[in-house]
This record gives sequence, C-alpha cells and structure tokens, in this order.
Amino acid sequence: MINYLGSPECSCGKTHTVAIDDVVVGKGAVARLPEFVEKYGAKKPFVLADRNTYQAAGERVAQLLRDTGIAFSAYIFQADALEPDEEAVGSAVMHFDASCDLIIGVGSGVINDIGKILSNVTGRKYIIVGTAPSMDGYASATSSMSMDGLKVSLNSRCADVIIGDTDILKQAPEHMLKAGLGDMLAKYVSIAEWRIAHLITGEYYCERVAQLIRGALKKCVDNAEGLLKRDETAVEAVFEGLVIGGVAMAYAGVSRPASGVEHYFSHVWDMRGLEFGTPVDLHGIQCAMGTLKAVQLYEAVKGMTPDREKAFAAVEAFDYEAWSEQLRSFLGTSGETMIAQEKKERKYDKSTHPARYQKIADNWENILQILDQELPSAAELSRILEVIGISADLNTIGVDAQCAKLTFQATKDIRDKYVLSRLAWDLGILEELAEKL
Repeated sequence: MINYLGSPECSCGKTHTVAIDDVVVGKGAVARLPEFVEKYGAKKPFVLADRNTYQAAGERVAQLLRDTGIAFSAYIFQADALEPDEEAVGSAVMHFDASCDLIIGVGSGVINDIGKILSNVTGRKYIIVGTAPSMDGYASATSSMSMDGLKVSLNSRCADVIIGDTDILKQAPEHMLKAGLGDMLAKYVSIAEWRIAHLITGEYYCERVAQLIRGALKKCVDNAEGLLKRDETAVEAVFEGLVIGGVAMAYAGVSRPASGVEHYFSHVWDMRGLEFGTPVDLHGIQCAMGTLKAVQLYEAVKGMTPDREKAFAAVEAFDYEAWSEQLRSFLGTSGETMIAQEKKERKYDKSTHPARYQKIADNWENILQILDQELPSAAELSRILEVIGISADLNTIGVDAQCAKLTFQATKDIRDKYVLSRLAWDLGILEELAEKL
C-alpha cells in the first residue's frame, strides 16, 4: 500500500489507518490483477461490470484470468443507464455466484459503489479495476446510493486493492475525465469549510490530512491543460488525487477532507432528478459548478461583517414549519426525509444559536484568513473550468435562478455538517446570499 502520510501516529490525536492493502496506478497496471487474486488465495473471482465498463476493461480482465488459468463467474448489468439504487444492489446480490471467493469490480462510480456493498454483504475481499478517473469513491468505505429517493452514503467497505491502469483510464469518455477533475476542484471548499467548522463547532480537524489533499489538488490543477489531451501524467494525477481523497476520508474518519457545500449542491440536483425527472449531470461536473458558486458566495461573505442584531432577528423570524413545506415542494420524498432527520439533529434549535454566533464573531478575522488561504478566486476557478470545458452557467444543467436559490438554502438540511449555508443561517444572511445565485 502506498504510504501517503508516513507514520500513522498524529498530533491530531488519531492514528490514521485505511483498510486498503494496495493501490497500483500507472501504465499497464491491470496486468498485476492475477497477482492479487493469487495473493488472496482466491480460486474463483466474481467479476461485476456493466456493458460499457466490460467493453472498456472487463474483456481484458476476463482474458487475464483465462490466461492464468483462473476460473471466474461474471455478471454484466445490461441497463442503458445503471442507477445506484435498491434495484441494482438487489440484482447484483441475486446474480452473485456463492461459489466465488473474491469480487472484482470493473468500472467507476456506480459499479464501485455496488461492488463495495456486495463485498460487505458477502464477506468477500474486493478489487476494483478503475475505468475512469471520474469520482473519489474508489478508496472510501461508503457507497453513494439512492435509497428511498434520498441520496445517502451507506457504510459498505473499502476496496482491498485499487488498480488504475492509465492505458485504460485515458480512454474514458471525455465527460468522465472532466468529472474527475471537477470532483477534485471541490476540495478547495471542503478543506476551507473543515477548518471553519473546527473554529465554530469544535469539530475534529487534522492539518496533515488537509495537507495531503492540498498536494493532490495542486498536482491535478497544474496538469489540468493536459487532461482533455488524454495526457497520461494529467490522467494519473486526477485518478490518484481521487484515490487520495478517499484515503483522506478514511484517515480522518469523516467525509470532511473531500466534500462540503459544493457536494450538497450536486446532491440536491440528484434528488430532484430522482423525484421529478429534472436534468442531472455527472456528480463531478455538478460538483465543479457547485464549487464555483460556493467560491462566488464566499467572496460575497468576505465583503461582509457579522451583525449581531441582523443575525438574531433573522434566526428569531425563521419559521421552520414554513421552510418544511418549501422543502416538501422542492424535493418531495427527499424533503420529507430531511424533515425527519431534523427532529433528531435539531440544527435549528434557536437556543444554541447565540453561542455559535459568538464563535463566528470572535473568529471572524480567522475565518477570512482561512478563505484567503484555501480558496482560489472565482476568476481563477472559472479559468480552470473553461480549460476543461465545464460551463459556469447552471442553466446548462437545467438549474434556473429560482432553483439555484432553493438549492443553496436546502444544502443546510442534507446532513448535520457545518457548511456555508449553515454559516449564512447563523449570520442571518442566508436569503441575501441565495439571491446572488
């Protein structure tokens, strides 16, 4: 296993570990697959793929197994657009060959998420052969799924081995290459918000883990211009950066190092897509667009000063019942799930607001310093998006001004995580910022 941090012992108080045995990235890396099958003593792997990923790398995987005399079973999803939901997981479980003693996923986001769940359910070790540098779930111990109409992160398990063959990865559809860098760009906001949450709520934070993410992000941005040219250095930087994102989440034990409010923009759009059939794009594309919007809103925040009277008046006037009705209308089933969560989380308990506001006011200069240190300018970020061909216009994914406004407001309800929209609510500027979208 690549030792990304060095010593697992850390001054943050945690011992940083990750349940991954090996990460192999580079030209021809898939040729090492039989080596890992042998290492685990497996006699009959189960190969999981969809029609596209089987063509991209599954045929190569099958041939490698045949050439080395390894028997295997396979299940290839035939759906035109595979969704990470109960039906897909159930189909994988029902087609699983119980005589198999190892699972090999061939794919990226959806296949990997399903493969991790199948591995967890069956107790078999899991190897993922990546087919696109498109998302940061390769190394995470959770699966991003649609359950009961809500985007959720289900506990599953980490892959035991991650294989990223740049000969395969660089052939991924251009849109997936863009999505991978888009997911990496989100790390600007995630690190900034992690540090801000640490100041305001006392949430755990580790500078070593944050620095790991910063280094991976810089490498991706430095090579961004080569990505759409399918330059191997650029493709490898994005894939390994995405793996590091997952590893960092495992090191920290939370998703903070890799996701913040920008991911919640994407989650809201996905929820609306599930509920109402509205347009959706790849997660990483939506995260990139959400990152730009978040950076623009943070630039607006930097021009403000905490106003105690304004903040307290806004919190006092906040009508959660009225907002709940708006959530139901805007998100449907997902809104109902958020409302049920709030009964446990009590994010809007007005008695806890004064202490948070005081923390914000006392640390305002520190917050502004964090934003200056961690975030690029909106102009700089726009330039990067232009280089890789991601539009800054939310209308291109079917999100108009009203939808964007409600999306931002709804991001504060998805999880009990302190992000920009929660900060804005505490400052009494939620509506003011939403109008800027």
